[in-house]
Amino acid sequence: MSIKEIFETMDYGPAPESAAEALAWLVDQGDRFGHFINGSFTAPGDGFNSRNPATGEVLATLSQASQADVDAATAAARNAQPGWEKLGGPGRARFLYAIARLLQKHARLFAVLETMDNGKPIRESRDIDIPLAQRHFYYHAGMAQLMEAELPGAQALGVCGQIIPWNFPLLMLAWKVAPALAMGNTVVLKPAEYTSLTALLFADICQQAGLPKGVVNIVTGDGAVGEMIVAADVDKIAFTGSTSVGRRIREATAGSGKALTLELGGKSPYIVFDDADLDSAVEGLVDAIWFNQGQVCCAGSRLLVQEGIADQFYTRLKARMDKLRLGSPLDKSIDIGAVVDPVQLQTISALVTANQAGETYQPALPLPSEGCFFPPTLIQGLAPSDPLMQEEIFGPVLVSCTFRTPAEAVELANNSRYGLAATVWSENINLALDLAPKLVAGVVWINGTNMFDAAAGFGGVRESGFGREGGWEGLSAYTRPRDKPKARKSLAAFAGKQPGGSTDPVDRTAKMYIGGKQARPDSGYSKAIYAPNGKLIGHVGQAGRKDIRNAVEAAASAKAWSRTTGHLRAQILYYVGENLSARAAEFAHRIDAMTGKKTGAKEVETAVDRLFIAAAWADKYDGQVHGVPMRAVALAMKEPVGVIGALCPDEAPLLGLVSLMAPALAMGNRVVLAASTPFPLAATDFFQVLETSDVPAGVVNILTGDAEALAEPLAAHMNVDAVWSFASADLDSTIEQASALNLKRTWVPQGAIDWSQDHSRTVLQQSTEVKNIWVPYGE
Repeated sequence: MSIKEIFETMDYGPAPESAAEALAWLVDQGDRFGHFINGSFTAPGDGFNSRNPATGEVLATLSQASQADVDAATAAARNAQPGWEKLGGPGRARFLYAIARLLQKHARLFAVLETMDNGKPIRESRDIDIPLAQRHFYYHAGMAQLMEAELPGAQALGVCGQIIPWNFPLLMLAWKVAPALAMGNTVVLKPAEYTSLTALLFADICQQAGLPKGVVNIVTGDGAVGEMIVAADVDKIAFTGSTSVGRRIREATAGSGKALTLELGGKSPYIVFDDADLDSAVEGLVDAIWFNQGQVCCAGSRLLVQEGIADQFYTRLKARMDKLRLGSPLDKSIDIGAVVDPVQLQTISALVTANQAGETYQPALPLPSEGCFFPPTLIQGLAPSDPLMQEEIFGPVLVSCTFRTPAEAVELANNSRYGLAATVWSENINLALDLAPKLVAGVVWINGTNMFDAAAGFGGVRESGFGREGGWEGLSAYTRPRDKPKARKSLAAFAGKQPGGSTDPVDRTAKMYIGGKQARPDSGYSKAIYAPNGKLIGHVGQAGRKDIRNAVEAAASAKAWSRTTGHLRAQILYYVGENLSARAAEFAHRIDAMTGKKTGAKEVETAVDRLFIAAAWADKYDGQVHGVPMRAVALAMKEPVGVIGALCPDEAPLLGLVSLMAPALAMGNRVVLAASTPFPLAATDFFQVLETSDVPAGVVNILTGDAEALAEPLAAHMNVDAVWSFASADLDSTIEQASALNLKRTWVPQGAIDWSQDHSRTVLQQSTEVKNIWVPYGE
């Protein structure tokens, strides 16, 4: 096309990016790659081809890792880790800065290679992926520098196994490798089978930076290699990918003691109100769903548009779709590149073809004759329950329905098993900020989309996974306390010398506390509680599945508690503490009678103190405003997790229960607490304190019974958002296995807890989710 023709038609002319240097680098490597283990590349082995999805051209042959390769990489990382951690934060920062600078130096090479390997437009690789990867290494170099001063009680986990997807190969590597290295960990990383080349180029960069041998190890291969890493001798698994694979990883790591973070799928809502700048909203939507061909876990793939402007908005959207440019990803003038692989292309095509609902629109764009290309697609008029409104397509396909009121928009947006991201478009910032806390998502973008930065954590809730990438909150996933935990001791109830014998003719069987009322166990069974001398001191009910169901339903119905102010929650916690203090002697006597010790008075005094500490934190455990390198603020809001189920400590029957309950309530959660198995009567006495302290019905629910019987149904309950286990019985594997059903958060400490020490800050952290709300500003 000549310049004259361009001016006459106003069409975009071709603007090809040269692939020469990337191809030259591949040739320099012999077009064949081994693994990067212990600071050097291994000899290439049997493997598979890495292809350019836009042309089908073979770019290189990669090696399929064997068990021996994974073992060697893990051993190298294990050997290197003590020295890397001992180097100190400032020493590690120097290497991270060097890597960041080298990423800048070779930015164009990385961008071109990423585009050739993945199929995304060069504009996206060049302007988004590579600069963000650089930003993560610079940011976390600073985190390493500050670690010793700002995180004095933290140390590295050890060796981290990291498995990343094919949609953002280098960026996902940076998200995981940078914080792990900053905190003193070493890594064994497996890039996606389809897109391993920039990870191997990164290995080359590590050599150029002089990174110590074994600190970064990269093995290539298919999903079987990922399974080997999950099973390997590592201290943490960090995974980004599909929800189904994340669920299998949760099951595989259950009971192993390995730390786990999962960043999984999404079906993110894109909400457009009738007062929005419609042209801006359309442009934002193009970025939300057709960025990287829709192969984005947080893609705004579910359009919710207000009914009054729906026709107008769809008209503008279709006109914009007609102008989208689809073609060679190395052409700087195109908008949509190639889908990553023929398998993914087939999956997208099958889902769209099988759909019979709504109205499908695809612009008449010419598709290249070769390569994996799929046209931008809009399917409007779907019902919220239609499969394509619920299932992640992971392609350039937008599905849509309408809403009438803000409340209906929230209901539709939250009608998903996912909770990764959400977008709100409205010129009324009051409306947008009112909606943001109500949306079940880890990230909310207001009048913008796909805003990311290393300073602002990214991650989801529900079946979008748990944990955060980036920011201060992201570092906690790569550290642990310096104190070495003591082994847990199993506690058994005392046996009676005369089972069932009692001189008291009045039945003293304690009930359970559900929905603000004392309730008999649905099982119809009770258990005798004996003092150390064998004397019967009471009976408690044995809770079962139906009791858990009733307690969770009561907690779910008390969600108004989460919307109350921290000030109000503090007053109620202070009141609970005052009422417990007034009955301190009674509770102390009960604890001494159950345990046979003389520590009851101290335990009650400390429990009262814990209630006051939680009350003090209720309106002070604040979020942050992140400074991001753009004209926007990212508000890191700490929100309640929701319904928390907790197996309370056996050894501290009152103090352990209060130490978990009080911070959780302070943050707005509702709790289902399983009392100490051998010493439950302090918890059943505590009902009366709750009943006289203005605690709303359903906010606190307390069950009695054996922890072994309660663990699995509590952890498996789909309406429980997190499960904590501090029972003396080893229930970690049971809880983590059952939690995989809806991928709820779990907290199962690896050792005994000294409840005489204040752990409120840790409980507060476990009681909150960080939601980052991005608000752009300026004209």
